[in-house]
Amino acid sequence: MSLILKTPAEVRNFTKELHGKRLALVPTMGFLHDGHLSLMREGAQRADIVAASIFVNPTQFGPNEDLAKYPRDLQGDVAKCKSAGVLFVYAPEPDTVYPKGYQTYVNVENVTKGLDGASRPGHFRGVATVVTKLLALFRPHLALFGEKDYQQLQVIKALARDLELDVEIIGMPTVRESDGLAMSSRNSYLKGEERQRALALFKGLNAAQSANETSAEKLKAIIREHLSNARIREDYVEIVDAETLEPLADIAGRSARALVAGFVGTTRLIDNVAL
Repeated sequence: MSLILKTPAEVRNFTKELHGKRLALVPTMGFLHDGHLSLMREGAQRADIVAASIFVNPTQFGPNEDLAKYPRDLQGDVAKCKSAGVLFVYAPEPDTVYPKGYQTYVNVENVTKGLDGASRPGHFRGVATVVTKLLALFRPHLALFGEKDYQQLQVIKALARDLELDVEIIGMPTVRESDGLAMSSRNSYLKGEERQRALALFKGLNAAQSANETSAEKLKAIIREHLSNARIREDYVEIVDAETLEPLADIAGRSARALVAGFVGTTRLIDNVAL
């Protein structure tokens, strides 16, 4: 049975009772899908107890982004957490996480440059801050995140390492619908034929992954052709080093990643694959 906790004091009281048991944490913004649940199930395989957080973090949304309309379903989410083996869920209110007078934020420097860091100024400051607070509060042995948000994963790995938080950050493969679309809470925004057009994100990435090509420009051209044919407005298409996220000119002999963000109608979606 999942127990809902609302305050840091309740979390601390609960974690005190773990008596050395191995704890896995899965931070989320809720409106859970099978991608989130795969992280929880993996956590249950690797640890004695799994906790999840459900918090739509206001500090990672820009002034013109979708904070107000971001989908929420706490009751349904808690039921899903229970089905995936989560023992307790932390679901605080915004003024609990950021009380009056709050003034401390976490900035991760190099790996936040470019990609979503350029398209969404301040986004990773909010992500890094809330994840640092969660890791400091729960003190888990491991925390699990999906590779769909690949830049976010690298940001969290960096802050955990640099701040010596003594937690293992585990990235798990992107979970996809049967047709290849990466599972995302924002998929619920897609209307009518937009859902079919959105498949071009993965089709383009898959084509680049399958191509016998090392030139980053040629790989990006393959992806862009798919976006253009599906009338997806490009935000970015990049070929980067898989760890540093620095742009690459050629992937020969490199561990590389292709990342894409685009607008299907008014819905912004992201995806990525290893090269």
